[in-house]
Amino acid sequence: MMSRTIRLIILALAIYIGAYLIFRQTHIVLVEERHQPAHYVIFPEGYGVALYYLWRPLLYGDATVTATRFHAGPYR
Repeated sequence: MMSRTIRLIILALAIYIGAYLIFRQTHIVLVEERHQPAHYVIFPEGYGVALYYLWRPLLYGDATVTATRFHAGPYR
């Protein structure tokens, strides 16, 4: 049987990853950049910067696998 601590760690990781995936799907934007389409996940100003740093470990893997880019604040 799994100990209670291991179950809580697994639950916390599932919530962490699940929250990131939901945020990612609801904040993705297609941007035309140098005549090439690029997908960006835009983190809003204010609380978005904190989320950017909170999910930074996931962003590296996501960018490597999907070539998605990330931006804190409005895209200019």
